[in-house]
Amino acid sequence: MEQGFLVFEQTGDVIQAERILRREGFAVEVKAPPASLRKGCDMVVVCPIMAQLKIRSILEKAGLHPLEFVPVSDPLLEPVSLFQVTDFGKWFMVRAANMKVTVEKASGRIVNVSGGGCPDVPYLAGLLLGKSLDEADEPRLHGKTLCSYALQRAFEEARRVWHG
Repeated sequence: MEQGFLVFEQTGDVIQAERILRREGFAVEVKAPPASLRKGCDMVVVCPIMAQLKIRSILEKAGLHPLEFVPVSDPLLEPVSLFQVTDFGKWFMVRAANMKVTVEKASGRIVNVSGGGCPDVPYLAGLLLGKSLDEADEPRLHGKTLCSYALQRAFEEARRVWHG
């Protein structure tokens, strides 16, 4: 299925659009745009080209106004994953946007949370440190900022990586 992506001015709009579109049953993804298309927000909503008009209509009704829709017609326009996974031997680290979660491979225990500049990051780190990925609360349950959103995404990817 051919894909394209919606570009927004603000990160909060991307987060809200993702939530609305998933609630409406669309299989959308949040990724990073290619560097040449960054317009103030470092995330885009990837969706099927064929659903673009309906998606835009839903978003407009919700008061969200994407700056543009970019069809992915060239490999240079392909959005990139928000995630970077680094293997440190006994540990692995997942980075999503500006937030990082480091996990002990053997136990799934979270050994470090870093990044971001939002006021809730130290609180969220305190809730996660020392707990396994299976027992820790998801960051979205306690955070309200862009950093907590990115931490939630890193946390989800860390779970996916750890469970293989």
